[in-house]
Amino acid sequence: MSGRLLPAPGPARTLALAQLANSVGDGAFLVTSALYFTQVVGLSPGQVGLGLSAGWAVGLLAGVPAGHAADRRDARRVAVGLAAATALAVAAFLLVRGAAWFVLVACLYAGCQTALAAVRQALLARLVEPDRRTGVRARLQSVANAGLGLGAALGGLALWAHTAGAYRSVLLLDAAAFLTTAVLLRRLPAGSGPAVRPAAGGGRLAVLRDRRYALLTALNAVLMLYLPLLSLVLPLWVARRTAAPAWVAAALLVVNTVAVMLAQVRVARRVTDPAGAVRALRRAGAAMVVACALFALSATAAGAWPAAALLLLGAGAQVYAEMAHGAGAWQLSFDLAPADRHGLYQGFFGVGVPLARMLGPVLLTWLIVDGGGPGWLAFAALYAAAAAGIGPAVRGAGRPSPVPVAG
Repeated sequence: MSGRLLPAPGPARTLALAQLANSVGDGAFLVTSALYFTQVVGLSPGQVGLGLSAGWAVGLLAGVPAGHAADRRDARRVAVGLAAATALAVAAFLLVRGAAWFVLVACLYAGCQTALAAVRQALLARLVEPDRRTGVRARLQSVANAGLGLGAALGGLALWAHTAGAYRSVLLLDAAAFLTTAVLLRRLPAGSGPAVRPAAGGGRLAVLRDRRYALLTALNAVLMLYLPLLSLVLPLWVARRTAAPAWVAAALLVVNTVAVMLAQVRVARRVTDPAGAVRALRRAGAAMVVACALFALSATAAGAWPAAALLLLGAGAQVYAEMAHGAGAWQLSFDLAPADRHGLYQGFFGVGVPLARMLGPVLLTWLIVDGGGPGWLAFAALYAAAAAGIGPAVRGAGRPSPVPVAG
């Protein structure tokens, strides 16, 4: 892995290597899981959809208690336990024989995944100085995309083989990847407990009483609705609404993966305080408007290549919006959280991901694939309004006082 992607040696690099390990497993799992569950296990698409929706509903609830636990215990041990539990959940998919067992295992899998993400954010806040957090988080995102790309290629081999054994080998690979993640996280500095003793009172509901942070989280959840665009909405849009060849959908995903891998760190360098984060989010809103307009226009292109060109240009604008949104959101999520409650606050802030995975596919398929061009414009307006609304929501926020970091 190039030194341009990995942080300097130390806890940040260990976090990045752990991110890489489980991203490889995730990439292989994501491209093969639908066929495994429908063609090997024998579940219907509706049963798979129901199980995944139930799983992400559990994930929606898992981040806050996991983050709260990380604030009050050794966050490293919590993360190691969650990574090992995720490995067991992935391995349990091999035992699924019916819908009820699938729903149960999907809930365990999604809950552990979401909880692990929250605790990782707490570890990053605890082990990395405030001025470096957004930059390190950007490197973790770049590494994650590299791992997802590599994992997707490995999953592609299973798709090419198209045997039950090949699909099961992917699940074993994913389980091994999370066990590797657990081993790597265990190498973090011992006693990654709270940098500041947690304040008495409040408990898990303290974050809900922080109205500014709650509003930031709600608006960010709206921005996270972009998640199903590349995996679901655009492939359907290309196939049903445009004259572009079907392979363009895969090309859009490649553009996104490579761009984030190469440019996320550069985009994040411009974001160093709340004011810079707000500007980044406004740029994200503007870029998403451009992307949605180009996607909508692709349906009017007369030939395959003009449609493909509009789609690729739209993908370029969309991935810039994604990177600018990520940088701005990470900065604010760290800066507005109390130093003694990063786990709790990061767990709450992260609810946008399972929420988008649970509601986004249904909402955006109805709005865009069924609604056509006006649906793209409606989504653009919603996204831009949420991005612009974050500025007033966090007005007056300053940088937190520096706190000691572990290690």
